[in-house]
Amino acid sequence: MIRWTALLLAGERPGGDPFAKARGVAAKALIPVAGEPMIRRPLAALTGSRRIAEVRILTQHPGAIAPALDANGKWSVLPSRGTIAETLLALGERGDAPWPLLVTTADHALLTSAMVDQFLAEGEGADLAVAVVTRSAFGKRFPGNRRTWIGFRGGKYTGANLFALGSPRALAAVRLWRGIEQDRKKGWRLLLALGWPGLLGLLRLRTLDQTVAALGRKLGLEARVVRMADATAGIDVDKAEDLAVAEAILGRRR
Repeated sequence: MIRWTALLLAGERPGGDPFAKARGVAAKALIPVAGEPMIRRPLAALTGSRRIAEVRILTQHPGAIAPALDANGKWSVLPSRGTIAETLLALGERGDAPWPLLVTTADHALLTSAMVDQFLAEGEGADLAVAVVTRSAFGKRFPGNRRTWIGFRGGKYTGANLFALGSPRALAAVRLWRGIEQDRKKGWRLLLALGWPGLLGLLRLRTLDQTVAALGRKLGLEARVVRMADATAGIDVDKAEDLAVAEAILGRRR
C-alpha cells in the first residue's frame, strides 16, 4: 500500500478572511466548530488514515495554528506562500518533495478517515485525482443546503476539497491553475485555459470523466475523478450557514 504525504492548507486570502474576522479569530482554520478549532477534525481524519504517512500544515500563521493543535508527532506546521498554487509548486518542484501528495483544506470540517481512505484507494495510480460529490446524492442528504454545481452530460457535481497529486506530472495542472487563480471568477479566462475539452464538458457535450481525462491528456498526464460515497464530503465551512450545517451533522455523529 502506498503511503501519502498530506498537505493540509490553512492559509488566508490576501487581506484576511471576513468569516474569521467576524468570529474574532486570527485565521479561518481557528473558527470553532462544535467547540473546537475547525482544523482539528480534518487533521484527525488525516492522521487517523492508514494511508497517510505524515501531515504538513501550510499556513501564513504558524504561530497561531500550532498552539491550537494536540502535539502527537504526526504533523508539522510550515509557512505557506501567497497563493495555493505557489505553495504547491514551491514544495512539489523541490528535489526532495515527499511524493505522492494528498491536498485538502482546513475548512473541510466534516472530513473523516474513511473519506480519505476511499479517495486515495480510488485515486491511486493516476497522476492527478479530484474528488467530487454528485448533486443527486447530496440532494438526498441535504435538500436545503446550497452548493455550487457544475453540469456535465449525465449529472451535476460539486468539489469535495480532496486532490491527489500522484506524481510530479501533476504539477502541470498546478501551473495551469496558477495562471488563472487570480481570475477564477472570470469565466472566459477559465474556458480559454481549459481549451476545447473543458469547453465541451461545460457545454454538457461530454461526461465529467471524459472531460477530466481529456484535460489530463492535454497536460500530458492521467487525470481521474473520484465520486465520494459520503455526500458530506461536499460540505466545507465558508460561512455561517455552513457552520450551522456542520455542527448539526457532528451532533448526529456523536
